[in-house]
Amino acid sequence: MVINQELETLNHWQKHNWLWQGHQIKYTVWGSGKPLVLVHGFGASIGHWRHNIPVLAEGGYQVFAVDLLGFGGSDKPILDYSLELWQNLLVDFWREHIQQPTVFVGNSIGALLSLMVVANHPEISAGGILINCAGGLNHRPDELNLPLRLVMQGFNKLVKSQLLGGFFFNQIRQKKRLRQTLLQVYRNPSAVTDELIEIIYTPTCDRNAQQVFAKITSAPAGPTPLELLSKVERSLLVLWGADDPWTPIAGGKIFQNLAESGKSVKFTEIPNAGHCPHDECPDIVNPLILDWLNVLQY
Repeated sequence: MVINQELETLNHWQKHNWLWQGHQIKYTVWGSGKPLVLVHGFGASIGHWRHNIPVLAEGGYQVFAVDLLGFGGSDKPILDYSLELWQNLLVDFWREHIQQPTVFVGNSIGALLSLMVVANHPEISAGGILINCAGGLNHRPDELNLPLRLVMQGFNKLVKSQLLGGFFFNQIRQKKRLRQTLLQVYRNPSAVTDELIEIIYTPTCDRNAQQVFAKITSAPAGPTPLELLSKVERSLLVLWGADDPWTPIAGGKIFQNLAESGKSVKFTEIPNAGHCPHDECPDIVNPLILDWLNVLQY
């Protein structure tokens, strides 16, 4: 009953439609004050920020959260997806809806996107908050050993197959398999709720979901964090779940080094947390974000 009540609350969030390049994009906005834009990770959506949006809004900020094209409640056209496409979406969203310096907050590939905006568009950004930042949209060939590279090539062929792609997608999107996957990347099993499963599962039922999944999982990796950091002019808060098996904390070493060298980077390790600490332990992450924003005073 509690889960049903939580889902009902989530479903009654006021969501808006924004037409971008002929496609409907879902977004929500809460509160008033200086703007934040929340950017979800792969397979997630606005709902993944359900434990953060109300708290950040109550903290005195106007909080925007967007479903990226191809995810959540946004349209799922069959086209060539890339980090650059989503970066353009975020920049255009800012131009139409915000038009003042903004802190971009992201998890996983959403963190990498936030870093891209901060690096490439300093004129619109006041800073970035990166939560378990991905190293790319997908693995680069040189990052994989030969056996794993062959496995990934086979995986990409399978998900794009007209004959077997639909069957394969239907297998991996089953709720029990989604739960198994999340239990691998969340340190706290109690955080993998029925509500979370529904948030991820529901968009997979949309038209074109399988084809879009195939397009995204075989898309270019995009720029690396190291390439982007050389261009960053704004302050960064980097939060990292210490027990993340997808983007291990070793990947945060470049951010740690910058923080230790006196750059405008604050790096905080979150013990006993996995890939999505904002959802797994919001009672820790929300105060860290608000304290940093208070110091930033943008």
